[in-house]
Amino acid sequence: MKAFGFREHGDLDRLEHFDLPEPEPGPGEVRIRIHAAGLNRLDRFVLAGIPGVPIERPHAVGSDGAGTVDRLGPGVEGFRPGDRVAINPGLWDGTCEACRAGQEALCRQYRIVGEHTQGTATELSVVPARNVHQLPPGFSFEEGAAAPLVYQTAWRALVTVGALAPGERVAIIGAGGGTSIAALQIARWRGAKTVVVTRSAAKAERARALGAGDAIVLDDEHPLDRALWTWSEKRGVDVIFDSVGKSTLPRSIKALARGGRAVVIGATTGPEVEIDLRTLFWRQASIRGSTMASAGEFAAVYELLARGAFRPVVDRVFPLADGAAAFRHFDSGDLFGKVVLRVA
Repeated sequence: MKAFGFREHGDLDRLEHFDLPEPEPGPGEVRIRIHAAGLNRLDRFVLAGIPGVPIERPHAVGSDGAGTVDRLGPGVEGFRPGDRVAINPGLWDGTCEACRAGQEALCRQYRIVGEHTQGTATELSVVPARNVHQLPPGFSFEEGAAAPLVYQTAWRALVTVGALAPGERVAIIGAGGGTSIAALQIARWRGAKTVVVTRSAAKAERARALGAGDAIVLDDEHPLDRALWTWSEKRGVDVIFDSVGKSTLPRSIKALARGGRAVVIGATTGPEVEIDLRTLFWRQASIRGSTMASAGEFAAVYELLARGAFRPVVDRVFPLADGAAAFRHFDSGDLFGKVVLRVA
């Protein structure tokens, strides 16, 4: 079957098309004919190579996927061939103490489709039946492939880990990525006072159009901590959603309110930071890490997607044959929403 990804780690010049053997579903598994695969920042990290994460090569990229049920493994019920479905890319063993307690995101064997397994930029993908969900009514395959990873990540970060309450002030660092857009929609749904922080005036306006209460355009005269301190009327921000890391987190922390929480979901500009601990203990603030979601958290946010509370933003769709162009666009400063590959 056709696939898109890489044989050797590196930069975009390593991307290529190749053939993979057709996977067969085992007991409790479903084979899906992929119609659309969503790209995430994770794909860039996997392409570059993540220390300590060995992968099978050649390796297909893509964590998100949507398509139709193609074949059922032994023991699978509740699906029929032809069903329109989307994939939850989080994989857990289901047997450990964390899983038995409903905390699958803390499973010691936790894996992600496309990072630890072959990705969705393929014609066929096999995943456990518990990871297969009916596509929300009215969703295209492209929208179905744009939603699962980013919405579950933003939900857990804000609702569970960040404990965002109605009326609290929340700052979302970054405006163009799919996770930031999902976080904005979820924060609004929670009744929070939202501000989106970006270096692009155009993205600030698009964030406002999506319902951001405010948007801050950073420049050298308006660094992050001062801008947020002014926006919060010198009371600080209750929850800061930060996926950027090195270039923003130290200043994010300075803008926290008393009891504030900086929730870190990524480190696109680097993983190592230097912070002033005095801000944390004097304001009794905290830095919390978050990634992906439990089965229950995924079900909660997916139900809201199905009910129309949220809608993923698709920036651009590329055919699988133009996968390299899709990655180049993903790296561009114009990105606003998800980049999706049309596979079938």
